[in-house]
Amino acid sequence: MMTFTDWDIIRNLLLAGRWTLALSLVAFFGGTLTTIPLLLMRMSRFRSLQLLVRGYCGLFQGTPLLMQLFLAFFGVALFGIDVSPWAAASIALTLYTSAFLLDIWHGSILALPKGQWEASRCVGLSFTQTMLHVILPQALRIALAPTVGFAVQVIKGTALASIIGFVEITKAGSMLTNVTFEPFKVFGLVALGYFIVCYPLSRYSQYLEKKFDASHHH
Repeated sequence: MMTFTDWDIIRNLLLAGRWTLALSLVAFFGGTLTTIPLLLMRMSRFRSLQLLVRGYCGLFQGTPLLMQLFLAFFGVALFGIDVSPWAAASIALTLYTSAFLLDIWHGSILALPKGQWEASRCVGLSFTQTMLHVILPQALRIALAPTVGFAVQVIKGTALASIIGFVEITKAGSMLTNVTFEPFKVFGLVALGYFIVCYPLSRYSQYLEKKFDASHHH
């Protein structure tokens, strides 16, 4: 019988943890890149574009991430396209992330006083110039805390990718449990891994929120 030392368990979990972080980063950067054009569509004058983006948000926010992962992995296979668990997880999490980031960022833009748009128009700035130089720098400050807070949800969301066979820390945990028969120890370490990554981010998000509130009231 093969015996796994605690060190082996930790080493295997750390190796799998790299994939958890890699998938989180891909989802977040992919989500950011996807959100930017969606945000512009949401703010456009065309009603059809606004409705399209609203529908997109409703779809990805209103359905479980687990189902989105299943569809990205098994749904695409129905069309004869072979997709790896890594690609499926990246696509599903990117779309999921973008739907929530869009709401956070759009809300941050709406939170700014309407007078800023009018003042910019009076000075002769175009829509693009107003967005780049006046609106976005301020909206970013409002959006930072909830964006960092949402990053924690994305990291936790990567655990669901284990369902489609993507070996991140949760999947590695269940595989190690099958070998060691020590689920409490293995998943205790998995939980600790998530905590080490997520807790500082949560605290940072709270710190940003307090900082923004303080500067806002001065």
